[in-house]
Amino acid sequence: MDLGLKGLKAVLAGASKGIGRATAEALADEGVDVAVCARGQAGVDETVAALKARGVKATGASVDMTDAAAYGAWVTRAAGELGGCDIFISFASASGGPASEQTWKATFDLDLLATYRGIQAALPFLEKSAAGSIVAISSTAALEDFFGPQAYNAMKAAVINYAAALSQQLAPKGIRVNTVSPGPVFVPGGSWDMIKTHMAAVYDQTVKNTPVGRLGDAAEVARAIAFVASPACRFMTGANIVIDGGITKRVQY
Repeated sequence: MDLGLKGLKAVLAGASKGIGRATAEALADEGVDVAVCARGQAGVDETVAALKARGVKATGASVDMTDAAAYGAWVTRAAGELGGCDIFISFASASGGPASEQTWKATFDLDLLATYRGIQAALPFLEKSAAGSIVAISSTAALEDFFGPQAYNAMKAAVINYAAALSQQLAPKGIRVNTVSPGPVFVPGGSWDMIKTHMAAVYDQTVKNTPVGRLGDAAEVARAIAFVASPACRFMTGANIVIDGGITKRVQY
């Protein structure tokens, strides 16, 4: 299937590792020029080099996404360097943890506000695109009880709500907005790797609760994101795509 991605431009925030990095690579493999940012310069440089090796234009920068001015300026600059922006995705997350003032503020800043701020900065470019697409990244933690009351779960639910409402507003402008909600995904050095090492019983129980018998991997989620973002999926907007190996038990009407 031709996804119609070749020659498009994607701005991906928080994409030097994990699902973000895998998505950057999946899009580059389809011929998409990609701009990435993350907090660490070394990770950004390594990611940009890997993308360029795939034969596409790539650029990147170290950005503190909680700095509204710096983050917005980077999105604008990145779109200018690429010659436009057809796809925008923010992967930044403060991740989970026990509820506290600090975790609530951190997840609000990175999981929700970074999504909002990035979209606002990208909109002038998306409005000029013939294939404008925004993919919001949520989590199955937003859908069912997961490790108790956490700011992460609540903010990821807010991301879904915001994206759904935004899809209605932007559809007349030809911009699609969808959400992808992964379940537990194993990334070397990531949170589930840490859980496997330090909380083996929790890890084993999570695998047991997943009907397919394993956690996901970043490339599996990335390929789905690439499809959702692509012109091949042009009639889809306002959807929340769950990719979780069956760990959530709700009926998805």
